[in-house]
Amino acid sequence: MSALLLLTRGLQSSAEVLPGLALLGHTVKILPPEGAALLDAPDSDLLLVDGRQELAHARDLCRLIRTTGTDAPVLLIVTEGGLAVVTHDWGMDDVVLHTCGPAELEARIKLAIGRVNAQREADDPEAHLIRSGEVMVDDATYTAKIGGRTLDLTFKEFELLKYLAQHPGRVFSRQQLLQEVWGYDYFGGTRTVDVHVRRLRAKLGPEHETLIGTVRNVGYRFVLPTKDARDAKDSERAREVSAARDERASSDR
Repeated sequence: MSALLLLTRGLQSSAEVLPGLALLGHTVKILPPEGAALLDAPDSDLLLVDGRQELAHARDLCRLIRTTGTDAPVLLIVTEGGLAVVTHDWGMDDVVLHTCGPAELEARIKLAIGRVNAQREADDPEAHLIRSGEVMVDDATYTAKIGGRTLDLTFKEFELLKYLAQHPGRVFSRQQLLQEVWGYDYFGGTRTVDVHVRRLRAKLGPEHETLIGTVRNVGYRFVLPTKDARDAKDSERAREVSAARDERASSDR
């Protein structure tokens, strides 16, 4: 699920501008297609510019967005007629027909965001590392560690842990996790999520299985330990180290 910003005249609903978008689970914020609106715009993963009626204005807006310093990808929404006149120097990352279906739209959104993330990783060697509490997920090597211990995970277990760790504290329904981790073309039931969560908790171990919390009648979330819990755990570890040190000193005597 991504945060999208839709720039359109009249603040009409996203379903009127791009019907396929209403069938996807993304969060959409709608703002007028003006440069001033971008000044206080919330952070977003991708910008959608409505060019169905005012194509020249949409072109100028795409170019303006590129001067603001944002690296969020820009998708220009056009009609069949508009598709015939757009050129590479307009400043958008991709063009999408307003009549496109949800599957095509989802693919274009993921590809555009993926290209930006790949560039960020190239610029930042540690951009592929996801850290949440004692969990560290390396998206480049497909490895995950908990407290320095490497976890032996299947591909889907890894993807599930990565997605939850990327959004600590946020609650996801089983259906949302199916869509984000298994994909829209997966036809299995939500029981699949429960099975993978159970296996993942077992591999995290008794000490860390509560990192994946269950929200009754809703779904799951990644739970970061509270400060008090972390302090208590650190104190316990310090006592264990001190006791081991004393025991070694006693045996040496």
